[in-house]
Amino acid sequence: MTTRLATIEANGPSLVALVRDDGSALDGLAAARAAGLDPAPLSDMVETIRAWASVGPGLRAAAADPPPGAVLPRGSFRLLAPIPRPRKNVFCVGRNDIEHVAEGDRVAGRETEVPKYPQFFTKPPTAVIGPDETVPSYAAITRLLDDEVELALVIGLSARDIPPERAFAHVFGDTIVNDIAARDLQRRHGQWFKGKGLDRSCPMGPWIVPADEIPSPPDLAISLTVNGETRQSSRTSQLIFDIPTIISLLSQGLTLETGDVIATGTPSGVGYAMTPPRALGPGDVVEAAVEGAGTLRTTIVA
Repeated sequence: MTTRLATIEANGPSLVALVRDDGSALDGLAAARAAGLDPAPLSDMVETIRAWASVGPGLRAAAADPPPGAVLPRGSFRLLAPIPRPRKNVFCVGRNDIEHVAEGDRVAGRETEVPKYPQFFTKPPTAVIGPDETVPSYAAITRLLDDEVELALVIGLSARDIPPERAFAHVFGDTIVNDIAARDLQRRHGQWFKGKGLDRSCPMGPWIVPADEIPSPPDLAISLTVNGETRQSSRTSQLIFDIPTIISLLSQGLTLETGDVIATGTPSGVGYAMTPPRALGPGDVVEAAVEGAGTLRTTIVA
């Protein structure tokens, strides 16, 4: 059984749960109490990650053989973003796929040049929303709302100046980020933050899969559809800068902390590079998928 570590809401405060294969959820608090574990960390995803070495084995066992009253039926709870309010901005890597770089350079009318270093930017915590939530079309401020599927890493072990060969030891698990962007705002302001930082522009989820269940290094299918039409399709092994390089360079002089999220870059197929460009609008349903990590569904509204 895949470990799908989620933050859910079920007629009360949010809590950490394990989503089971049949769509039901193991209530982490109830399971911890039944197993004689400290339930305190299970009310917060970051604290759960900190305590995973002690609580993880018991939760995994309980998901396979649940104690009485610890299972919430499918449809009785709502999935939130796995980390509903990150304690720092979400770190992102721009232009980290050669075909995506090429399509952007084509639109800009310049020759393609592979970046020499990762191009980091961030999205604020106010941008983060969960699966099956809505994103405004922001028609009053943008005419080119776009989407980008990305494999996202969740940091487990805090550190600074991480060497590449130790990078995976600091990754707790994987999730999905849809890097919604207002392309015209990016261009207007001369950098990416404003166009990438709108409220609700960082759908995340639907859960976190611990790294010990993900191949290392990950070579995962990654795709995005809009209203069922495939726009992006690639593999995570096609990144220009791989995960060890991203973590090592980002952590130089900058402490990566438990619960920090790093979106690793998107493949080609984004709307602004299509001919003609295709923007997201009200009614569009976007599904971002990463092999082994699930599907993150978002609807655009007026």
